[in-house]
Amino acid sequence: MLHGCTQDAAGYDHGSGWSRLADEQGFAVLYPEQQRGNNANLCFNWFNTGDTQRDAGEALSIRQMVSAIIEVHGIDPSRIFVTGLSAGGAMASVMLATYPDVFAGGAIIAGLPYGTATSIPEAFDRMRAHGGPPAAALGKLVTAASPHKGPWPTISVWHGDSDATVSHANSALIVEQWRSIHGIARTPNTVEKGEGYLRRVWRDAHGHDVIEEYCIAGLGHGTPLNTSGPEACGTAGPYMLEAGISSTRRIANFWGLSAGRAEVTRPRPSTARLSADTSVAAEPYAMRPRSQVASSGVGRIIEDALRAAGLIR
Repeated sequence: MLHGCTQDAAGYDHGSGWSRLADEQGFAVLYPEQQRGNNANLCFNWFNTGDTQRDAGEALSIRQMVSAIIEVHGIDPSRIFVTGLSAGGAMASVMLATYPDVFAGGAIIAGLPYGTATSIPEAFDRMRAHGGPPAAALGKLVTAASPHKGPWPTISVWHGDSDATVSHANSALIVEQWRSIHGIARTPNTVEKGEGYLRRVWRDAHGHDVIEEYCIAGLGHGTPLNTSGPEACGTAGPYMLEAGISSTRRIANFWGLSAGRAEVTRPRPSTARLSADTSVAAEPYAMRPRSQVASSGVGRIIEDALRAAGLIR
């Protein structure tokens, strides 16, 4: 579970409710936490090439943590998943691309596709869905990130259509990146219109759901929550947003972690032991309320957005 900028592991856990759900359903959770010494804004370095490559930097650190918890707690290595919000969502994209042999699936919340930014100006542009490689090239960024040839992780994508921090257009780019990897058609197999959301599902040749995308109507930048009723999970707060739908519960269901759901697994990854004592570096985009942006001048908007995004200090 990868937190966003300005957040920490405990705060993200409290808001998202993942530990509560883990207690209910009997699975383990791991929360890598950024250190201020690595990034002043507590963001994961999703655009820094030194941290987004296999067996290097931040991606390696997180991989080592996963290896350690598998070994210490005897966890099934074929049922490992990753999710994150904002910067953490972009870092989840990194982990899925660089270690597709480790993760059976991932969920990217208000994040970006892998490998589309390699500098500060590019990162800021991609947050606004400006520029970047053509859609046809997105899948190649993933295949070039590791020697893995498949099978590939399942992907769950969540984004609010009123996100003023990371453009909702990034959701479609993530879907396109992984649709190419899975070799499936552009047209979804299922379209589900719910109260306040639209869900689209793509299936592989065997009829398995491999990609799902949730567009949450009117939602800004944050993790969608349902905080009341029998399906309540999590606590609303900054960037943890009441939406009448629990992304936490639905992601767990998609992964087969909920009772009664088919398990999502992959062939066991390498059991080579990795050290878990490497420091984590991190950082991504801004997580500022829209009202704050509206009160600033153009120059201040750009400067503040870059700073809040972790792109400058």
